[in-house]
Amino acid sequence: MTEPRPAGAVHVRAPGKINLSLAVGPKGEDGYHPLATVFQAVTLYEDVLAVPDEVIRVSVTGRHADRVPTDSRNLAHRAATLLAEATGIDAGVHLQITKGVPTAGGMGGGSADAAAALLACDLLWGTGLAREELGHLAAELGADVPFALTGQTAVGLGRGDALTPALARGRFHWVLAIIEDGLTTPEVFRAWDQLNSGARFAPRISDALMQALVAGDPRRLAGHLRNDLQVPAIELQPRLREVFKAFDETSALRALVSGSGPTVAALAPDHATALAIAAAVEQADVADEVLVVSGPAHGARLVESVRDSE
Repeated sequence: MTEPRPAGAVHVRAPGKINLSLAVGPKGEDGYHPLATVFQAVTLYEDVLAVPDEVIRVSVTGRHADRVPTDSRNLAHRAATLLAEATGIDAGVHLQITKGVPTAGGMGGGSADAAAALLACDLLWGTGLAREELGHLAAELGADVPFALTGQTAVGLGRGDALTPALARGRFHWVLAIIEDGLTTPEVFRAWDQLNSGARFAPRISDALMQALVAGDPRRLAGHLRNDLQVPAIELQPRLREVFKAFDETSALRALVSGSGPTVAALAPDHATALAIAAAVEQADVADEVLVVSGPAHGARLVESVRDSE
């Protein structure tokens, strides 16, 4: 039996993501790497319950909750603070985060928290911002935050935050192998820099990948999955070699590191096969947790709003 929600509470859910393609260019003068990526939101979620409070504060439960800061370093905390400053609202909120997405796993869990917090606080405080306005604020918080707002499948350019929706027919089924020892995005990019010193090229998205998404064909898509951060992620987390070896011995169409890792996502031809792949990888005992998810999934959206009884 679930506990009753506090009066005035707003519950928003936002998805984690997989990068179907992540092409990286050399770091520019602004200190950022130009990216060309294709995001797909999947059915693994962050839940944020926004409850009226005198100050802005955060509490966290769920997967890897002990690794998540609850002070101003927390992206959800920063999102609420940014929204209050941008709209001139003098209000507090208690953001109760229940994590389903791995922390430091390359699946955008913190970004999903931020997106959910923006929408939840907008609804709680009645600031009435349009989705486009929330998207501008999201981009100030991090490159993956705007996508967590929109969800589905999208192309991201620039730092990954210049989004264009992408058509993806049907559903795609994924098996996730989760490694508890997370990797931070900055350390993976530093390793990429060392491996690609002096490189000069512009990242791009494969037309064939986009066509496979439109066709809804997982077998075609598998041939065009790409992650330029995969090699440095494996160097930093050698356990990933055994994960890939385990997937190679299954019916997985292709496996790749998601984002900056270390989560590995393997594409399956259908749901039943995904379940069989997950069972085999669990038996191989190469990952700390194995999950089956699908995509594309919705972006941040309202689950429940509990009005005051007065």
